[in-house]
Amino acid sequence: MPEEKTDAPAKPEAPADDLVTTQHSITVKGRELSYTATAGRVVLKEEVVKDGVFEGHKPKAEVFLTSYTLDGADPLKRPVTFAFNGGPGSASVWLHMGLLGPRRVLSGDVGNLTAPPYGIADNEESLLAESDLVFIDPVSTGFSRAVQGEKPGSYHGYQPDVDSIAEIIRLWTSRNGRWMSPKFVCGESYGTLRAAGLAEHLQKKYGMYLNGLMLISSVLDFATLEFNEGHDLGYALYLPTYTAIAHYHGLHGDRPLKEVLAEAEEFAVRDYPYALARGNRLSDHERAATIEKLARLTGLSEEYVDAVDLRIEHIRFFTELLRRDRKTVGRLDGRFTGWDKDYGREEISADPSIDAIVGPYAATLNHYLHAELGYSNDLPYEILSRAIEQWSYKEFEGRHVTTAGKLSAAMRANPHLKVHVAFGWYDGATPYFAAEHLIAHLQIPKALTANIESAYYPAGHMMYVHEPSRIQQSEDLANFVRNSSNT
Repeated sequence: MPEEKTDAPAKPEAPADDLVTTQHSITVKGRELSYTATAGRVVLKEEVVKDGVFEGHKPKAEVFLTSYTLDGADPLKRPVTFAFNGGPGSASVWLHMGLLGPRRVLSGDVGNLTAPPYGIADNEESLLAESDLVFIDPVSTGFSRAVQGEKPGSYHGYQPDVDSIAEIIRLWTSRNGRWMSPKFVCGESYGTLRAAGLAEHLQKKYGMYLNGLMLISSVLDFATLEFNEGHDLGYALYLPTYTAIAHYHGLHGDRPLKEVLAEAEEFAVRDYPYALARGNRLSDHERAATIEKLARLTGLSEEYVDAVDLRIEHIRFFTELLRRDRKTVGRLDGRFTGWDKDYGREEISADPSIDAIVGPYAATLNHYLHAELGYSNDLPYEILSRAIEQWSYKEFEGRHVTTAGKLSAAMRANPHLKVHVAFGWYDGATPYFAAEHLIAHLQIPKALTANIESAYYPAGHMMYVHEPSRIQQSEDLANFVRNSSNT
């Protein structure tokens, strides 16, 4: 009898790690550092229990990492920093190639942007001099993807995102024998909200206590940034940033920036909230005085401030500030200006600050991974993921999104946890005064406030785009790691 033929499809191969390791060296402050770079995807698995029966570990996602470890270092003393950006939906390219890693993009800055095809150079201020580095791209960013048959959307939410990043940190720490190393987490933007949640989650789930958190362009509570009807806090907390941006564009004459900001901050915590709270009970005299003060601080006209009922929304501000000059202002970095298709719009059609830097970072990262780290993948490297259409905050249903309580709990449980907060004066996405407000309201004993340090830079959201800020910030973070490692 002839054998029967079947057309059953071949079972797909189980996903496997595809890490590539290369050797490099760099000179930092006259010191030659030999290091090992490892790039590739790590399979994230989930323990499966059905009807009380353990059925094994099921592959769920492949998470892309790039790590740098100093050759010959003592793992008991050598710190390691886990870093990521925000979005949600952003890969870690910005911190990786802009600030922390051993190689950096040459993108230029306001008024002197680098032309394609851009450039790459050694980062002589790399944090690698003080700490090993692990850059993590959350699922659906970079080369990270759900495995075949799984839904990417199951990772597109606050808690599953924290769970997956925590598991990657645990895996890397265990596989590399680094449980006794000083450990740091560095996040930017939404990554700071993630980092604060991770600090508590790592402690509770794995007993992994961190030495420090680096919160760059911090936002831990969305209520400080929102412009919802009946909710006026955001208008006051954005005011000093509007003032800083107006100052940068010459709308405060020769007054020093800090003098102007001091006036804006004082108004933002006292008279301005009072005026907003009074509503139609505000007298004509009080309203006129408030309009005059707001217009002078923000660089907007009194007619505009009056028309928006004293409430200046941020995207509208970036559209309005330089309308008379037919220019728009950057949201991520208010130093940048751009053009729009017309100047009667209420909202800018694009952010000139992100337009200015996406190209250099995309080109450099794709070249670097392939040509220098030897990692190839036919997938597009998703810098700002188009796959994430919605982000779930179901854990916060009925209340605003915040991880301030989680950071407070982590600090109370681990009184050795240090926190570094970095602010950009011209950051219109996560304004510095909103972050200051949040930090001042953490539920920690007064003694623990000494564990928090702040650093300010004359730039925007990615303050390291500004070369003097990059150099200073690199030194500040190196000092933070050095002083917080307890070795």
